[in-house]
Amino acid sequence: MTSNNGIPQVLRFLRALNGGMTQEQLAQRLSVSTSLIAKFETGRQIPMPDTADHLDLVFSSAPLIKELVDNARKAIPPDWFQPWPEVEATATSIRWHDPAIIPGLLQTEAYARAILHSGLLTPAKADEYLTIRMARQAAVFDRAEPPVCQFIIDQSALLRGDPTIVREQLEHIAEMSTRSRVLVQVTPADAGWHPGQNGPFMLATLAETGGTVGYVDDQLQGRLVTEPKRVAALEQAWQALSGVALPRDQSRDMILKLVKEL
Repeated sequence: MTSNNGIPQVLRFLRALNGGMTQEQLAQRLSVSTSLIAKFETGRQIPMPDTADHLDLVFSSAPLIKELVDNARKAIPPDWFQPWPEVEATATSIRWHDPAIIPGLLQTEAYARAILHSGLLTPAKADEYLTIRMARQAAVFDRAEPPVCQFIIDQSALLRGDPTIVREQLEHIAEMSTRSRVLVQVTPADAGWHPGQNGPFMLATLAETGGTVGYVDDQLQGRLVTEPKRVAALEQAWQALSGVALPRDQSRDMILKLVKEL
């Protein structure tokens, strides 16, 4: 995420203004991890609205941080993608398969930037989408009760890209996979043909109804899938993928082995 929203600079200034408060002390006041404060101050994540309110309370700075956060979150996804972040932000479970790249919710800032700037987007639009992507991650993983997330990634996708960026990315995936609500599986290169090679897709369980919706991507745009028969087809594809993917621990071992080889 770019840091031109002013949040990192303001947080560092306010800590200094409050007796040189450390990141650790601020984290304790907010009942969050020190690493999350570090992400705010390096622009890798935007605080959630309730966290922004709490920050303003700690620093007696209302409505400064709240307004900065609101402005940072005004970047709007393209019309065809808009429904999906709303689904992610409230879903009780998310499943995501991608045969070519690391799923967006698992991407590091550097990896996401490289992906977005490698296409036909203008630099400004790519940076805007980067902000959206990092905000989506925060909306999913920084909740009080985050959803259960399962990712199945092809082995070939794990090593695509600049080795320095890929190494950091794989370390991040390995770390994320230790979370109790995050399950990462790898489809090995020798798995043979499988339905996931037809393209990326996602499935989410809705909090209000308990129903499932899907999302599929192609070269032009993505689309939300709600028709029961089509959702069922994606469910069947997921079951087939689960049958050829490595178990969680073996997948993490493979990822860590790849890190050492880079």
